[in-house]
Amino acid sequence: VEKIEIRRTRHPFNPYIEIPESIVLTLKTKDDEKTIKAGREIAYQFLELGIEEGDVIQIDAETGRISKIGTTKGEEGIFLKRKVDMPSGPVLKIKEFTYTVTLHDLDVVNARAGGIFSLFFGGGLEITDEIRERVDDTVKQWIEEGKATLVPGVLFIDECHMLDIEAFSFLARAMESELAPILILATNRGKTKIRGTDIEAPHGIPIDMLDRLLIINTEPYRKEEIREIVKIRAGEEGIEISDEAIEYLAELGEKTSLRYAVQLLAPASILAGGKRVEKEHITKAEEYFADIKRSINYVENLEGMLR
Repeated sequence: VEKIEIRRTRHPFNPYIEIPESIVLTLKTKDDEKTIKAGREIAYQFLELGIEEGDVIQIDAETGRISKIGTTKGEEGIFLKRKVDMPSGPVLKIKEFTYTVTLHDLDVVNARAGGIFSLFFGGGLEITDEIRERVDDTVKQWIEEGKATLVPGVLFIDECHMLDIEAFSFLARAMESELAPILILATNRGKTKIRGTDIEAPHGIPIDMLDRLLIINTEPYRKEEIREIVKIRAGEEGIEISDEAIEYLAELGEKTSLRYAVQLLAPASILAGGKRVEKEHITKAEEYFADIKRSINYVENLEGMLR
């Protein structure tokens, strides 16, 4: 603030009192200087905040709110204003505010704002297709006007062969949208029936949807990888385990599955009484809990006995 001139006028109800009518400001930076005229509200804020010449302020042109940053005078102290350097650049600056929201957040806001029940009960409404379309159109308009930037999200669905035909139909329709996230599906099935139908398809996924996907083949875990995963999992669960037990679990995971080897950690720790897990604790837990192959053989033998 280089210069302040507050113009006053008589109070409409008391002619003996003067009140601010307007203010003329000279604002200055290292590179620019401007004189502006503002109304009564700005003048009142100057008086309430005690702004003086030499102070560094920030005025929001849209709301008229004034923020006092500090002063360029050498009077810094405990009860004095904070000393700051004189700003550089133009006096009038454009400041951007960035807000990160999801499409679901916008759907929820529009659902609550559009119904009469939310006014009385405060609850949310169902997010209908009309609300989604309205939000999508608004977001597209923001993107075209440069007001927003779309950052695609990621939707990861594990064991996607468990989805039924209706879920696949919804996903196929959603994938055609310009605002659709990156979709990642994971499955360990070969050719199996699509749930809700009698149609067999690769990985239990409809052919027309499978054609839209890029398929990445994954390899089974090697023994060295299983060993490292078991070490990490034991550390996360706070289980002390010997190298011999880790090596045995790695061999077991290679023969059966990684999940089975990892799941044996908890019962083995119980058998060890909370102490260090040794190989014999793993073998004991292996006797109590069967893997898939042993379970299938057991049931098949049992069925043979009952025939």
